[in-house]
Amino acid sequence: MLKKLLRKPKKTPSTISSLEKLNETLELLEKKEFFYRKKITSETEKAKDFTKLKNKKAAIQCLKRKKLYEAQVEQLGNFQLRVHDQMITLEGAKATKETVDALRVGASTMNSIQLCLDVDKIDKTMEEVTKYEEHIKQIQENLAAPTGNARDIDEDELEAELEELEEAELEELEEVEPEEQPVHPTMTVPATVSHIKTRDKSVASASMDELATLQAEMAL
Repeated sequence: MLKKLLRKPKKTPSTISSLEKLNETLELLEKKEFFYRKKITSETEKAKDFTKLKNKKAAIQCLKRKKLYEAQVEQLGNFQLRVHDQMITLEGAKATKETVDALRVGASTMNSIQLCLDVDKIDKTMEEVTKYEEHIKQIQENLAAPTGNARDIDEDELEAELEELEEAELEELEEVEPEEQPVHPTMTVPATVSHIKTRDKSVASASMDELATLQAEMAL
């Protein structure tokens, strides 16, 4: 009784190991079927030989053994069909289990995400963020505030002094007389341009003289 209680429970075979076992069994059945089919062919050939020898009794014995082998082949075919069916069912069950496991993991993940996205927790987190932002803003304002001598300067006095400077600047502008407009200097014609114009006039005068001489000659 004690041995039964202390005995370790048998482990449930995994799907992969079961499929491997079924595959091995299927290969064994196929080998046996191949063996019996060879026997059937052999007995058929023997029956033909005995028939040629007119040994009817021996031929019938060969045919009887052939029938027995054929029955074994048929039985092995049914076994293989059973194994195939079991393998298909097991593979389907394996795929179903994997699908269910994946869905279970997905549901667990969604549940964890939902817990993290609880409305109350989100509101609390946003309150903490706002609190931290206000705290940092207050620290920055304290750091930007004037200290030492700069803290004692009166802002109103600075405003009044600035107004006095602006009024003094306006008075200075009113006292300044308008400036006289600058006289544009007479433009001087470059010597090169004047020389070119003089030369053009000389050429034109010479042309007129030649024209007058030509007209006089034609009149004669």
